[in-house]
Amino acid sequence: MRWNKYTINTRTDAEELVCAMLSELGITSVEIDNFIPVPDADRQGGVFEELQPDLPEDDGSSRISFYLEEDEADASEILEKVRQALDDMSTYAQIGEGTITTEISDEADWRDNWKAYFSSFSIGNIFIKPTWEDMPEDKSDMTLVEIDPGVSFGTGKHESTQLVIRQLQKYLQEGNQVLDVGCGSGILSIVALKLGAQHVVGTDIDEDCIASSYDNFAVNHLDKSLGDFYVGNLIDDEALQDKVGKEKYDVVVANILADIIIPMAPALAASMKPGAKLITSGIIDFKEQEVADALIAAGLQVVESNAQGEWRNITACK
Repeated sequence: MRWNKYTINTRTDAEELVCAMLSELGITSVEIDNFIPVPDADRQGGVFEELQPDLPEDDGSSRISFYLEEDEADASEILEKVRQALDDMSTYAQIGEGTITTEISDEADWRDNWKAYFSSFSIGNIFIKPTWEDMPEDKSDMTLVEIDPGVSFGTGKHESTQLVIRQLQKYLQEGNQVLDVGCGSGILSIVALKLGAQHVVGTDIDEDCIASSYDNFAVNHLDKSLGDFYVGNLIDDEALQDKVGKEKYDVVVANILADIIIPMAPALAASMKPGAKLITSGIIDFKEQEVADALIAAGLQVVESNAQGEWRNITACK
């Protein structure tokens, strides 16, 4: 299916007027793109310095986009009504350029273009590849992990994920019980099982990650019974903490963000057996000491830290 994307070039102070006009014409789904800074209180999931994009200064401009099927019978009529409404609106409101640009999109492009950015790679003896690539003959002796990230984070290519995988290769032992906090696509759980873990438990705040993890279990021919995955925030969700259990895990991995690891440190420590290893990552360089301090305060001993690019791993022991 092919779509035409129409983008109205306007101003932020005219967004409500333009959206109301589109709604009156039956166009209720729109995208708004501007440079207005998002207030801290409105940031979904909290404020994390390491994830904030470098945006241009707000110049008051706004782009409001909507989509019409390319072969939609009345698409031309709808577009003409939008143009006429913009002309009328410009007589009594400051709407900026008021122009419309057009871009043709294919539904398959939306779904598949991102695949160009995920290709196979290896970490030690583990070969990670997307499901749509064939296994190279010269890699046949390596441990294969196949991943289709779908809607969830986690191809394994990010520096923070690679840091964890290297630590799993170093510390995980046959028959270990593993907790994967912030499981995403399930890649770390799958790697742990491929390395010999007996069972994994994963948590994530996004319910889509649960389905994605189980889908990737199937891709890797792993029985669903080898993992239990739950939705929730381990920081303060007591019901989730009970499901996860106390002093149960030989290895805990938390590839999330420093500002989440810090308040979660007591819950992570509580889940670990004596002598267990906690492998944390997703820590931007300038947050490393804060995370180390939090882990120590939770009763853990820092064993080592590693760097890849600007990201850090801290491994601790109970």
